[in-house]
Amino acid sequence: MTDFLLELRCEEIPARMQQKASEDLARLFTEKLAEAGLKAEGIESFVTPRRLALIARGLPLRTEAVNEELKGPRADAPPQALAGFLGKTGLTREQLVERPDAKGNVILFAVIEKPGRATSDVLAEAVPAIVRAFPWPKSMRWGSASQTTESLRWVRPLQGIVAILGEELVDMEIEGVRSGFATLGHRFHHPDQITIGGANDYVEKLRACHVVVDHAERMGIIEAKAQDAAAARGLTLVVDRGLVAENAGLTEWPVPLLGDFDPAFLEVPPEVIQLTLRTNQKYFVLRNAAGNLASVFICTANIEAHDGGAAIIAGNRKVLAARLSDARFFWEQDKKTPLAEHARKLERITFHEKLGTVADKVERVAKLAEWLATEGIVPHCDPALARQAAELCKADLVTEMVGEFPELQGIMGGYYARAEGLPDAVADAIRDHYKPVGQGDEVPTAPVTVAVSLADKLDTLSRFFLIDERPTGSKDPFALRRAALGLIALIITNSVRISIYDLFHASEPLSKGSPDMGAILAADHFNDFIIDRIKVQQRDFGVRHDVIDAVVFLGGDDDIGGERDLVRLLGRVKALQLFVETADGTNLLAGYKRATNILKKEAQPPIAYDVRNGYAPEPAETALIAALDAAEPRAAEAIANEDFAAAMAALATLRAPIDAFFDNVTVNDPDPEKRSARLALLARMRDAVHGVADFSRIEG
Repeated sequence: MTDFLLELRCEEIPARMQQKASEDLARLFTEKLAEAGLKAEGIESFVTPRRLALIARGLPLRTEAVNEELKGPRADAPPQALAGFLGKTGLTREQLVERPDAKGNVILFAVIEKPGRATSDVLAEAVPAIVRAFPWPKSMRWGSASQTTESLRWVRPLQGIVAILGEELVDMEIEGVRSGFATLGHRFHHPDQITIGGANDYVEKLRACHVVVDHAERMGIIEAKAQDAAAARGLTLVVDRGLVAENAGLTEWPVPLLGDFDPAFLEVPPEVIQLTLRTNQKYFVLRNAAGNLASVFICTANIEAHDGGAAIIAGNRKVLAARLSDARFFWEQDKKTPLAEHARKLERITFHEKLGTVADKVERVAKLAEWLATEGIVPHCDPALARQAAELCKADLVTEMVGEFPELQGIMGGYYARAEGLPDAVADAIRDHYKPVGQGDEVPTAPVTVAVSLADKLDTLSRFFLIDERPTGSKDPFALRRAALGLIALIITNSVRISIYDLFHASEPLSKGSPDMGAILAADHFNDFIIDRIKVQQRDFGVRHDVIDAVVFLGGDDDIGGERDLVRLLGRVKALQLFVETADGTNLLAGYKRATNILKKEAQPPIAYDVRNGYAPEPAETALIAALDAAEPRAAEAIANEDFAAAMAALATLRAPIDAFFDNVTVNDPDPEKRSARLALLARMRDAVHGVADFSRIEG
């Protein structure tokens, strides 16, 4: 057993592609080995900006010899069939093996012995095949060979190949680049060639030449040294694992350096400074003891400078000052124009070709937000403030700052509103109206913000459903699934008491008149869509989809399209799940299903019949009747009061009587009167359960 080292050296690999490329190399290499009957004991993959490498540990020196059997025609097959099979296998008729099949026919088989191959030969074929088929998201051709489409495509021009099995070179050539023992160290610290002896000295020889080949190790170095530099100044590093990974992908010998910038720039909103440092410059942000942004940054150099990095810091400070000056200019210029004036420019931006401009959307959102406040659907919300916030919520889309940093839409609008002296409730609503933008994001609770956020999401959803632009499969170009989850989170968190149908039909132009059939159909599709999103959202909280179905498809007040709302529906769902997970719930479910199975076999539904007016009932019948007499009104009252736990408790009282009924009473009695009465009693029990939930939807 021996180890194999492969290094593919090229010009700079983009940081965002490196980790996936490292994983792909290990995967493709493993697959190619498996095709040849080889398997390594372990594979380590490495990636830096200038090289993609792996070490395969514990490879055998040869593949195993194998016998391959090919089934041929019958022994009495026509000569043409036999000739074709012999040509395919390269054998003579005498070399074929005859075997009878299950029907007694004699079948010809070719047994081909394939001798083992040297692992070096396998690798010499496998590596070029991997390189030529490598799945880079973007790749290029270069040099004179690039004039033909048959030439190699690689992320950047391939410059060197190291391929060593044990201590022996695996000879191969890819597009004029021949494998060897030599590679290069750090571009500045050690630009000369290094001779690699094999897999065992690769990592340490490169480290000695200022190259850390392990991406995870470089990340650890950056994070640890950045933390140390921050602590030395009494500051706290704002941890950003994505930025750590990106800097590790930009350096082979990472050296974090701490510098500062003019504190006067701190008058610009902190989100702007943080984005400028992170997005434009790949710098880390720090905070002081009070938790405020410090006028300090940490950059990651790719060199161990003799002056301790002073020149590098000075150069980065100069570049950063220019970036922050631009940001401060945008900030000052944007504040000179009131948000209301910015909002007028939204007429120039198309929201959707079938739905008008962003200005049209803003007007719809403003009307809807005002209606939510006026009707008291969002309690304690001032209608005037809701309309004002909605009218201005998209105004920052046309500002210089959001043009430079689209991630700050909403946030900058909040800052501009506050700087303009608008009410805090309006500024907060503008800032937060996009929330929540994903699972786990903060859900707004301020009344004005809730009204504007609800109106914005509802307008987006209802409009796209009205023009039949619904999500399909994995396609959701307008992020409607995310908007629906945000809508649901807002409704539940803030106990917004209105049905989804009423919300859907509240938007223009439906409120101007009776909805047409297209709008009704869109509302039905929307209803189904929201049900699916509820299942997704509640699944993360451990709520079962079948329990949701048991309430959703019950109909009546707790149907999403009924009189009530999501808050009521989910209250019933949670109480039901707690109940069905108890022994009483499990046994009642079993009794319910037994009863419904009996009733399904009846051609006609049983006629309501009170056994107390006919024959003398069995004791178990009397007990079940008494239990139903007590449970039905209790459950109905509890449902009306939204005390769903009490409704489940009322159902629980039926468990013992229904068990005793099935143990002691013959439902299909020869006496027609008794049989009819008992079927009617089972139907009554089923209907009593349906008053709380449709147990037929519950699995188990």
